[in-house]
Amino acid sequence: MKNVKLSQKLTESGLMIAFATILSMIKIIDLPYGGSVTFASMLPLIIIAYRYEFSWALLTGFVYGIIQLLLGMNTLSYATWWGAVIAIILIDYILAFMSTSLGGVFKKTGSGAAALGRGAFLVCVVRYIFHVISGATVWAGLSIPTKDALVYSLAYNATYMLPETIITIVAAVALGSVIDFSTPMLSLAKKSKIGTFEYVLNVLIGVVSLAAISVAAALVFPHLQNADTGNFEITGIQNVNLTALIITVAAAVLVIVALVIAKKLNRKKV
Repeated sequence: MKNVKLSQKLTESGLMIAFATILSMIKIIDLPYGGSVTFASMLPLIIIAYRYEFSWALLTGFVYGIIQLLLGMNTLSYATWWGAVIAIILIDYILAFMSTSLGGVFKKTGSGAAALGRGAFLVCVVRYIFHVISGATVWAGLSIPTKDALVYSLAYNATYMLPETIITIVAAVALGSVIDFSTPMLSLAKKSKIGTFEYVLNVLIGVVSLAAISVAAALVFPHLQNADTGNFEITGIQNVNLTALIITVAAAVLVIVALVIAKKLNRKKV
């Protein structure tokens, strides 16, 4: 965004970093070896990336990563040598949260709500990739079994990044539908011409998605904790009822596809 004073950028970024930090402390799920589900804690930084240039967003993400590192210093105690400490800092904190700088990539590809939603999805995917890399290398032999480390890392990080991604995308689309973040001074977004029927379908899609994630989490998480000791055990994933999990996901996908088709047919009638 051009013609914006440095003081405004600093003020906005400072407020958004503070807001993101507060949201990161409100945890819905908190895993013992790192990773949690929050109330869209990365969204404030995604908005900064959407409003300003990539280099500024990188700096903002870097500062936020340092703050998250300071808040999660106890995580470093699991590292067995200094090389692992450096790797955790770089991959799990600095690079993972600098991924928020990609939040504005789709700014010119559609409406504010759609662009923010796509940006949120990209940010979450990139962050997930960094955590998977860290889990399959640095954390192998610690919280992740050495054997099949990549598979377990994919599963472990998905348990919190999947719901985190959905929450972030939903929040991004919702905010983008109400507020126009593309102008120097924030304003209300232009009202869409969406009809009541399509609005109801959108709500149903969101409800079905959240319900599917909730059921999937209920099927998976009980097996990640030892019933006798209470300790987290990633190997418990192998005891998950895959049939029920697949049926849940498949049913949700079918319902969502049906709702999307209904939306398109309704638009053609209009």
